[in-house]
Amino acid sequence: MVSVKYVLSHPWSLLMLAIVASVGAVAAVPKAIPTRDAERAKTQSDFRQWTNNAFTVGERLTFDVSYGFITAGHAVMSIPAYRYVNGRKTYETRIEASSTSGFDWVFKVRDRYETFMDVEGIFPWRFEQHVREGNYSKDYDAFFDHDAESAETSDGKHFKIPKYVHDIVSAFYYVRTLDLTHSRKGDVIKLQNFYDGETHPLDVRVLGHQDAETDMGTFACVVIEPMVVQGGLFKSEGTIKIWLTDDDNHIPIKMASKVLIGEIQATLTKYEGLRGPVTAKR
Repeated sequence: MVSVKYVLSHPWSLLMLAIVASVGAVAAVPKAIPTRDAERAKTQSDFRQWTNNAFTVGERLTFDVSYGFITAGHAVMSIPAYRYVNGRKTYETRIEASSTSGFDWVFKVRDRYETFMDVEGIFPWRFEQHVREGNYSKDYDAFFDHDAESAETSDGKHFKIPKYVHDIVSAFYYVRTLDLTHSRKGDVIKLQNFYDGETHPLDVRVLGHQDAETDMGTFACVVIEPMVVQGGLFKSEGTIKIWLTDDDNHIPIKMASKVLIGEIQATLTKYEGLRGPVTAKR
């Protein structure tokens, strides 16, 4: 039988994936944050330019996480502001998850993942993980130097990385920028993911195009499946599927993971500050 602890803790790994009201809205004023190399500014010509029509500052996505008929928790994916890291303008992206007050006494969860992602190139400069699950806690940072192709983790260790390697949050946002509308079943997006001192291959497989029905309505979607078990987001116990709107936004409508008995789902309940209209809604 699936333990209560497993049922309640697994959704956070599912949601930790794995965010301006309009393009013409006034954006938040960029603020500087402390970095390991604050004086070294990077010019726009130093790094790749990447087209992003999927998200911008102000986006906020709210989810219910459920197991069967039980709502075990809530999660929010957001891009609250611009920040400067190493002289580069970045999106501050957050994924936060918590158990409901009714389940805190069983298994309390307060998790937060945060990435500072280059606005022009859609790759990470800094990654943070703050996990509070029951009696377990973990705090982990990684600082990326894509010029030197190296990363420094919060324990002071240095590692060689491929240029433009992703963390587990930036990889999800990067996939959203791709042309998934013209993708076909069986297509594979090949990425690399750095976590805990190691770089791992991250393949994202396209499962096809289908409609997803929610309380918010029906949406035309592209269904993808991350093929990785590293980095704290993906667990080997079950297959994870993600339904993204089949429009320029590619917002996650639903995420599902099969477990020993049944299925855990994260379903979008509210979206705000999207970059463009949700044309995928039926």
